[in-house]
Order: sequence, then structure tokens, then C-alpha cells
Amino acid sequence: MSRLSKPERFKAVIGWFEQNMPVAETELHYDNPYELIVAVILSAQCTDKRVNMITPPFFRRYPDAEALAAAEVEDIFELIRSCSYPNNKAKHLSGMARMLVNDFGGVVPDDVETLQRLPGVGRKTANVIASVAFNMPAMAVDTHVHRVSARIGLTYRAKNPLETERQLVKYIPESKLAIAHHWLILHGRYVCIARKPKCSECGLREWCRYYQTKAQDAPRKDAMTQ
Repeated sequence: MSRLSKPERFKAVIGWFEQNMPVAETELHYDNPYELIVAVILSAQCTDKRVNMITPPFFRRYPDAEALAAAEVEDIFELIRSCSYPNNKAKHLSGMARMLVNDFGGVVPDDVETLQRLPGVGRKTANVIASVAFNMPAMAVDTHVHRVSARIGLTYRAKNPLETERQLVKYIPESKLAIAHHWLILHGRYVCIARKPKCSECGLREWCRYYQTKAQDAPRKDAMTQ
């Protein structure tokens, strides 16, 4: 296979996803921006499946920012204790809700920079809220996006999520940033998994830098050791 240029690789990968994953959405359950921001804060280092088990009773108890802002941290903790880092997340949720009420009238802002002022909301979370809730052209980078982008060859030597984000937004059309986030997450969650990617099931093999090097080197190394 001839060496692909960066634009060629992006075009091929985006084209494959458009054909094979035309619908790609968050697996978190939510009905409005408030519910989404709560769910995303809870999802840090926790599975979406677990978060979706926690949020129904949580939202019955705290249906909006005003209700959550009035809650005691200890009561929030009791509802989210089955997720990872419940102590920190309870404090973040409380602080986030209070700032929403005090500074934003209980309304979740749609600007990435403004969102990052909220407790518990880093750049990744802010980008998720902006793109998913408000359809803004933002690229959220979590561990799946960071890993898959590097493996495929969309990014090169990106040391952290911010570097990954900058490389991705350079080549992904603005209109496709929001869905591209979900393409990469879902691909990383179910196919290009961390420890042993399922290359035999992957439709991106033809354009994947990892597959073209390490995965195909394995049979040659095995033959040499026999």
C-alpha cells in the first residue's frame, strides 16, 4: 500500500464512517442540557451504562439546576455512590449547579470557554456539552478518541488530548466535528479497544497506520521464531 498523505487518510476514514455509521450519538441518556452536563460529569472514568443506571433516580430527586443547587453534598453522594470518585463528583455537581443558578440563571451556557468555568467541567466535558447539546463545532477528546486517532494515523505524536484535538480539527470539516467525536468514541469502545484491537473486524484496515505496520508485522515475527 502506498503511503497516504494526511488529507487522504482523513478523507478515507471520514468517508467510511459516513457510509457505515451515518448515525452516531452519545450513549448517555438525557433530555436537556442540564441532564447532559450532570451525566457527562458522572461519566468521567465510569461507563455510560453505569451512569445511565444512576441518573433516573438522580433526576427525579434533582430535576433542574435549582433543585441540585439546594441539595446537600452528602445527599448527592448517596445517589451517585456507585460511580467512580463519588466524593469529588458530588462536590463538583453541587458547585456546578450553584454556579449555574447564581451566574447563569440556571441555564447551561453553550460556549466552550464559559462552560469551563463550571466546577467539574474541563475542556473535554465542555466540548461534549457544546457539540451534543448545542450542535456547536467542537471536538471532545476522551481516552477513546485520543487512542483511536493515534492508532489510525489521524494524529501523530499528540502528547495529550489538547494536541489531539488541535490535529483533528485541522482536517475534519467543521460540519462533521460533532459526529466525528462519536464515530471515534464508538469505534474505540467496540472495535479499536485498548488492549487488543479487533483488527479482523475493522473496516478501516485499508487506511489504518497501526494495522499496516504492527498488526501485519506479527505473522512475520512468528514465522521468524519458528
